Amino acid sequence: MTEDEAIDRLRQLAVERIAYGVVGADRLIGAALDALLAGVDSPSLAQLAGLTRREEPEASGLFEAVLDELALREGLPATEVGARRLRIRQLLTQIVRGTVDPLLGADRVWDLSHSVRWYDTAVAPAVQGLLTAYDCDENDPVRLEEAREEIRAAARALLVLPEPPEA
Repeated sequence: MTEDEAIDRLRQLAVERIAYGVVGADRLIGAALDALLAGVDSPSLAQLAGLTRREEPEASGLFEAVLDELALREGLPATEVGARRLRIRQLLTQIVRGTVDPLLGADRVWDLSHSVRWYDTAVAPAVQGLLTAYDCDENDPVRLEEAREEIRAAARALLVLPEPPEA
């Protein structure tokens, strides 16, 4: 993992915290450790990466300090809806880049879309491949790959849609 990828992961976790209200301490600690190994440095990052299971309740506060020390708050959405929209776009980008399995990514996008009005109708094409994949035999690798391609194509199309202002 590069330093930029590690920073991006920390920002994604910050967005998830806004979108969902909480992210597991284990994920925060893991991201901190990965960031340290990638060359990112801050006092709170090192503390967060070194937490033990008993110290996990401290993870949230340390993560907040990491965001401040690394100046990662700039550009973060102010609202839960804004964070969910951004998270959907992050997932669609990861699907297109191939860093998230399209079936898993589409499932997450579908879950998020229920709370974000704009995507309620626009997201339907992106999950069509997912729904077909659920209906097909999981032992049919050809059909599963076709479903993944359908999701990738739909994700590309969704990424070019303009995002309306928050209501």
